Amino acid sequence: RLCALFLLSSMAAGNAHADAVLHAFNWRYADVEARAATIQAAGYKAVLVAPAYKSAGSQWWARYQPQDYRVIHHPLGDTNAFRNMVNALKTRGVDVYADILMNHMANESAQRSDLNYPGSAILGLYSGNTGYYSGIRLFGNLGFNYFSSTDFGEARCIGDYNDVFQVQNWRLCGGAGDAGLPDLKGTSYVISQQQEYLRQLKTIGVKGFRIDAAKHMPLSHMNGVLTADIKSGVYVFGEIITGGGAGSSEYDRFLQPYLQNTDHAAYDFPLQTSIRSAFSLNGSMSNLVDPGAYGQALVGSRALTFTVTHDIPNNSGFRYAIMDPTDETLGYAYLFGRNGGKPMVYSDNNESGDNRWVNAYDQRHQRHDPVSQQRAGQRYAGAVARQLPHHLPSRQLGHRGHQQVRQYGQCIGEHEQQRVVVVQQLHRHAGFGQRRQYQQRQLHVQPPAARRQDVAALTVTHESSGRLRRRPLGLGHAKRPQRCPKTRCSAR
Repeated sequence: RLCALFLLSSMAAGNAHADAVLHAFNWRYADVEARAATIQAAGYKAVLVAPAYKSAGSQWWARYQPQDYRVIHHPLGDTNAFRNMVNALKTRGVDVYADILMNHMANESAQRSDLNYPGSAILGLYSGNTGYYSGIRLFGNLGFNYFSSTDFGEARCIGDYNDVFQVQNWRLCGGAGDAGLPDLKGTSYVISQQQEYLRQLKTIGVKGFRIDAAKHMPLSHMNGVLTADIKSGVYVFGEIITGGGAGSSEYDRFLQPYLQNTDHAAYDFPLQTSIRSAFSLNGSMSNLVDPGAYGQALVGSRALTFTVTHDIPNNSGFRYAIMDPTDETLGYAYLFGRNGGKPMVYSDNNESGDNRWVNAYDQRHQRHDPVSQQRAGQRYAGAVARQLPHHLPSRQLGHRGHQQVRQYGQCIGEHEQQRVVVVQQLHRHAGFGQRRQYQQRQLHVQPPAARRQDVAALTVTHESSGRLRRRPLGLGHAKRPQRCPKTRCSAR
């Protein structure tokens, strides 16, 4: 008998709760608005959208190079489109999280030598169409620049990413003579402009802020902007990329001080590392029982959990963190099942060229869209249930036809003192143990007929040689894991 792998780590008899966030990466605001009903139906409680300010260029990374906070205007939409999107989601009970960037401004050294923002060329655009730009203005006088050279730090590129001062005060540069991204200082004037920008976003209806490049901001600057009134009523989480949890240099130098000196949430890179390690060839599932106990996951109340972020597939330096497609699906099941953390699902427009995450926010669409299936290079056989506690958005499991499905496992045994709910079950006669060889099977995980708050009842379907078997898996209350067959592996 074949059962799906699900790991669920929580309090002994508590209910898991997850308000899912959709990262609509590089989506047009109008497209988010058009999909508002689908997003709501999939069970998402919030959507993280593209940075909302003035920026230029069609590349995805151009959205992370602000020119002017005072207007929202770029290829993905303007202030009006942003406001319409927020309203459309709000009427459906879905919040909008804004991707904000306070560390630097756009690198325009190839066009001009000064550091006046937005610069004379953009001021000319404003004056040439005052009716339109006045209509999309958030704040300030568009007749003048609002940043100058005195608002920026040294024009020096980071040379040592282990040096906290350099990382937080010098420029992010691309090498080969690149001048880098002008690094804003945390002066009272800069802070006042950034605060006014955030107030305007809140006025429109934004309910959360993602702090891009939080690793590169001095905490004094970050805390100067994100005061109690600015944070009131919004969810704030920072992007501090690390290669692991406690004990890794990036965690100790950047993430730990951030957690100690702010009350914000953060991307749980330590947990993502733990998941990848557990699913690796020689990994141990026991590492996922309670990774936070030894510093390999953030405290649940401050964790934005994920299997993939936009930086991982789109930046060559982070592609090592891309998970196998089936591992990623199982990782989502684990994140939605565990108690603690706010899980985020990533969906893009194939900016990375991997053809994996287009329409990933709602796999029902992709299963009925042959064009998307062909572009993705996959046609999935089934989908992970959408309704783990408080709506698990659809995910896919399996590949075209009788594509081989990896089996995973590491016997955890009977840990009497550990808070374990559901542990992997594989073939009873094949036993538990290290990752098994590929098998010629399809695996379907179907949603329950009716939602239950205490138990996410999943049905696992096994197709092999024309036989169909089903077995329910109850996810929600503590159960003792089955013993490992002694002839196959040792209990841990």
